[in-house]
Amino acid sequence: MSGEPRWGSITDVPGVRTGQVRRAGDGWLTGVTVVLPPPGTVGSAEVRGGGPATHETDALAPSTLVPTVDAVTLTGGSAYGLAAAGGVARWCEENRRGFPVGPPDDPFAIIVPIVPGAAVFDLGRGGDPAARPDAGLGYEAAAAATGDAPERGVAGAGTGALVAAGALKGGVGTACVDLGDGLLVGALAVVNAAGTPVDPVTGGLLGAPFVPAGLWRPEPPAAAERDALVAVLESAAPPPWRVRPRGNTTLAVVATTARLDTAAAHRTASAAHDGLARATTPAHTLVDGDVVFSLATGEVPVEGFGLVALQAAAADAVLLAVLDGVLAARTTPTAAGEVPGYADLCPSVLG
Repeated sequence: MSGEPRWGSITDVPGVRTGQVRRAGDGWLTGVTVVLPPPGTVGSAEVRGGGPATHETDALAPSTLVPTVDAVTLTGGSAYGLAAAGGVARWCEENRRGFPVGPPDDPFAIIVPIVPGAAVFDLGRGGDPAARPDAGLGYEAAAAATGDAPERGVAGAGTGALVAAGALKGGVGTACVDLGDGLLVGALAVVNAAGTPVDPVTGGLLGAPFVPAGLWRPEPPAAAERDALVAVLESAAPPPWRVRPRGNTTLAVVATTARLDTAAAHRTASAAHDGLARATTPAHTLVDGDVVFSLATGEVPVEGFGLVALQAAAADAVLLAVLDGVLAARTTPTAAGEVPGYADLCPSVLG
C-alpha cells in the first residue's frame, strides 16, 4: 500500500525510528522490524498469547532493575528468529545505547543494550523452514532505522504474516492518536493472527465500528466482493470457525510522549491489548503468541485520570494499526500458493 498511512504513524512520536528488512524468494518469506526509541525511554510489555516466542520481556516488569528500553525487535522465524535481537543489540552497543555496567570510575565503559523482542510464526511459508531471520538480519534492520513512516503491509516482520486461519495475507500496520497538548500515542503492529479480522456476515472489518470519531472508517465491501471474500474464508476454515495450529501471533509496539514509570507503562501495554481484541476474533488464543510492548519517551507529564485517556488511546492506536496492516497487505505468493490480500478481494473498502 503506497502513500502515507491513513491514521498516522508510530514515527509521529518525536524521536521514534523504525527499521525493516524483508527476504522473499528462494525459499524465503520473512523479515525483521525494529523500533528504536530515543535514549532514556521507559518501557514495559504484556504477553497474553498462549504460544509466545519472546526475548527479555521479563526484564520489563515493574519490579526489575532497568526501566529503560534501547530497541524493540519484532521478527519472523518463530523462536529461531529471536536470534535477530542479538544483531540489534550489537548495533546498539556500537552506537553506545545501553545500560551502564562498567567500573565506578567509568560506568559507560561497558554497556548492556536492553533489547526486548518477540517473534511471529512464519516458518516454511516461503518454502524453506530454515530460511529465517538471524543476528545479521536484525543488525541490518536496526541500521536501516529512520524517522520516516514505516513501510506497511508485506514488510519487515510482516513479510510472511497471514490472518484468518491462513486465508488472508497479514502484514505491518501503523497509526497514531493525538490527544492534544503534545500527548501522542503511536502504534506499530505485525498482524499474523489465527483469528479473523473480517465480519463473516458483512465482509467488513471487525474493528471498523471502533475507529475513533472523526477518522476515516472503512466501510463493508460491495456485495459481489463480500461473496468472494466469504468463499475464501470458508475454504480455509469452514464455519463454525475453528483454530488450526498453523502458527500465528500478533505483535504490537505502542509509543507515547507521556512521562510514565514502568508500572504505568505496563498498564498501558495491558490496555493496548484491547485494540487487538476489537480487531480480530478470537484473539489471545492458545496458538497465538500475542505481545504488546509499550514505550514512553517522557516529554509530557500524565497522571490521575489522564492515564485513563492515555491507555484508552493506546487501545485505539493498536486497533488502527491492526486495521492498517490488514488493509495494506497485498496478495503474496507462498509455498502453499497465492494468499490474497483483503483489499485486493474488496477494493471498494479503500474508497
